[in-house]
Amino acid sequence: GINATQLLDQLEKMRSLAQQESALRPPATQPESADFSALIKNQIEQVNHAQKTGSEMAKAFELGEPGVDLAQVMISMQKASIQFQALTEVRNKLLGAYQEVMSMQV
Repeated sequence: GINATQLLDQLEKMRSLAQQESALRPPATQPESADFSALIKNQIEQVNHAQKTGSEMAKAFELGEPGVDLAQVMISMQKASIQFQALTEVRNKLLGAYQEVMSMQV
């Protein structure tokens, strides 16, 4: 038959192993709205930086500064434009999702 003491010992060993495993695992983090807002803020800052860089390169090219050619200026301006368009699309999707949630009946 099954010895109750052996069964309890096995259960205790399993419990101990489970506790050790959970102690080794990093704690689960819940997503926070601050993380999302920080992500959006970071993206806006990156777009702003890209636009400033493009404008500065265009101005440097117009002034004839050495080391700045038209191809670099055009690439920089296109990068800024694409980043801005992507950010605008994200904003539009978020706004659409917000409007959809707000129109739901509770």
